[in-house]
Amino acid sequence: MNYKKILLACAAITMTAATAPAQDDNLYAVEDTTAADTATFIDGVYQNRINPDASYRQPKAGILIIGSGPDIRVVSTFTGNASGGTAYSDAVNEYRRRLGDDVRIYSMVVPISSQYYTPDAARHLTYDQKAAIDGMYGRLEGVTPIDVYTPLGWHAREPIYLRTDHHWAPLGAYYAAEAFAKAAGVPFRDLSWYEPRTVHDFLGTMYRVYTKDPAVGRAPEDFVYYVPRDVDYYTTAITYQLGKNRQTAGENPSKEVPFFREFKDGSGGAYSTFIGGDANTTKVVTSTRNGRRLMIIKDSYGNAIPGYLFYSFEEIHILDFRYFPGNVVRYIRDNGITDLLFAHCISLAYSTKNGQAIQRMLDR
Repeated sequence: MNYKKILLACAAITMTAATAPAQDDNLYAVEDTTAADTATFIDGVYQNRINPDASYRQPKAGILIIGSGPDIRVVSTFTGNASGGTAYSDAVNEYRRRLGDDVRIYSMVVPISSQYYTPDAARHLTYDQKAAIDGMYGRLEGVTPIDVYTPLGWHAREPIYLRTDHHWAPLGAYYAAEAFAKAAGVPFRDLSWYEPRTVHDFLGTMYRVYTKDPAVGRAPEDFVYYVPRDVDYYTTAITYQLGKNRQTAGENPSKEVPFFREFKDGSGGAYSTFIGGDANTTKVVTSTRNGRRLMIIKDSYGNAIPGYLFYSFEEIHILDFRYFPGNVVRYIRDNGITDLLFAHCISLAYSTKNGQAIQRMLDR
């Protein structure tokens, strides 16, 4: 099937009421706390009921190896506080001022896995990410904050984070995309609309780059991602040539690319399944016709989100603040963007340098 011809030639399709998400005011209600021995939230406060008594090691500053055997997990610690992350909040607020009321703006700051899986005995080694996220959100003006901390906490018993990589798992991104779609008021499909695919024997960056720990190497995991069905989409990308210090030194013309890249079992690069990694600006045109065109400004955590939004937006534009060389306001205007989502893990969003880099895209 030639999706390009279909998408470029098809007439506008009105989204029917049947495809709209059900309005459920209790969709994100706190889980039942009667099972206090298993609930991850007790009276609205997250409790580590998954591995509170697990052993841990600290092979180097900022890294914890938790547990042992097939369930071993490596996490990064967090050392921010509620008063930090101001450069990020300032940057997002400046986008609101520059873009006016024509574009809906959302902020999604994603916790890293240490928030949910650090055992009680190691809590002093990592700080409260929720407090930092709440602080950044509290300084936003005219921007919709997306709470992913809570739904991720509800699903913390599921494989929402990779055990051997610094990224979240595709399943975690699914729950985050669901929270965003609810806030944006767009249709959203549950996982029954997706085909699960698996890369077996995955060992990610927490093994290959940061620890090379033998116990972690003996505990590979499944990398499971989800490909949407019954929606047509056509993907193009401008890829960037990187020079010294991975700075953008040039770009290749836009061309058609697969959104989902295939990796063999045992490949450590499986997280690049989504858009082939970070050094590109990607555009997805879908068969959804509702007049909504989304831009996602992101780090690598954001790569896993857009594949769940093909039923939600007619176009999705994905750019990485570390590599995009152009003027972002001009890009937004030229492409008729209606919705702008900032999607970053807390480690990068909290950084002053990264917040300043996000803001610099406004003036190039």
